[in-house]
Amino acid sequence: MRYSIEHKHETRERILDAAARLFRREGYGGSGIGPLTKEAGVTNGAFYGHFKSKSEAFRAVVLSGMDQLKEAIATLKADYGTRWRQSFVAFYLGPRRTCELGESCALPSLSPEVMRADDETREAYEKVLRSIIDEVSAGLRDLPGDDHDDRAIALLALLSGGVTMARAVRDPASAERIANAVMRYANALTEPIARD
Repeated sequence: MRYSIEHKHETRERILDAAARLFRREGYGGSGIGPLTKEAGVTNGAFYGHFKSKSEAFRAVVLSGMDQLKEAIATLKADYGTRWRQSFVAFYLGPRRTCELGESCALPSLSPEVMRADDETREAYEKVLRSIIDEVSAGLRDLPGDDHDDRAIALLALLSGGVTMARAVRDPASAERIANAVMRYANALTEPIARD
């Protein structure tokens, strides 16, 4: 029986969604094809009909997750103008920090896995990360100075690292303290720097 293009697309999306949740929850090493296909509700044959390997599926998940981050930033910029920065920081350290790990942002949840990935995945990650930095940097152009790219890098690193630390501690008060400290300094990064 031949499946329609729409059915094939839906199956691929189901596999990607399941893989995204599993790689975020269990890490690359903790996620096998068996659990992945079970979570997606497909057979091994269906998986291999869309991806040559687990590493290819991981690369697709990383790129999709990073693209979602970039699109979210673009949407905030369009919706809030220069106020997008505070909204982004608050959202990132609120709902994105406290959501289910399988639904978390790709930047903090998948970047540690990318460090151990193959060169093709690392190169693809670096390219999409550069585009996210460019998106953030473009949203900082109203600030004085010519360090917009550096501020974008620092903001993304601070938010990602802050979320990682806040998720890692067991004490909710400690997690909240970390989030609040990161929020304070992340917001400071997006404001004009006083020049002497």
